[in-house]
Amino acid sequence: MKITRTTIVFDAPDLEAESSFWASMLGGQVDKDADWHSVRSADGTARVAVQLAPDHQAPDWPDGAPQQIHLDLHVDDIKASHDEAIALGARLLQKANLDAKEGFVVYADPAGHPFCLCWG
Repeated sequence: MKITRTTIVFDAPDLEAESSFWASMLGGQVDKDADWHSVRSADGTARVAVQLAPDHQAPDWPDGAPQQIHLDLHVDDIKASHDEAIALGARLLQKANLDAKEGFVVYADPAGHPFCLCWG
């Protein structure tokens, strides 16, 4: 599988507050969509993203149960990458149309941590 980009994604109920925080921490700027903000460093490289999660619950660290962070792995060939991920032990959590021009599929790693294979 050829990973072309990775993105660390923070789920948050307030996109503006979360993305502004990370932009300030990284000395960068925010590219905004309705339910997704990409935080870029001063050189324009994406560093983290913030996804709107209206029902987000802050973690009760270290014992918190709700998802707090996941990886988005962007791939060139979603069908081959899907097959490889499953063969490596990933568990499918949310299906998607692998023939679509763009999209994502949600999996869990062997320990249950969520991640997405994204394309398009």
